[in-house]
Amino acid sequence: MNVENTKAQMRKGFLEMITLLMISKEESYPSDMIKRLKEKELIVVEGTMYPLLNRLKNDELLGYNWKESTSGPPRKYYFITDKGKEFLSELQKTWNNLKNVVESITK
Repeated sequence: MNVENTKAQMRKGFLEMITLLMISKEESYPSDMIKRLKEKELIVVEGTMYPLLNRLKNDELLGYNWKESTSGPPRKYYFITDKGKEFLSELQKTWNNLKNVVESITK
């Protein structure tokens, strides 16, 4: 069994919630999100982020607005929808439950 595989799967599992959390705080541009995650030592590449954002948009959890850029073409900024806020709330409840279970077992 490869521990790196398991660690990668854990990160992927949390990425959806983390992405929704970031966007719930402010409209976000994908490259900025990738940079923020990298600063927190969670490496995410465009080939992972863009399909995730597209899936969340197709599931109506995110919407987007085009904004002008001073350094090129307009950019797509994502925002969380009401449906996305409800979904995120459920994910956070599950996360808190899982965190409590792990903490209670490891004490």
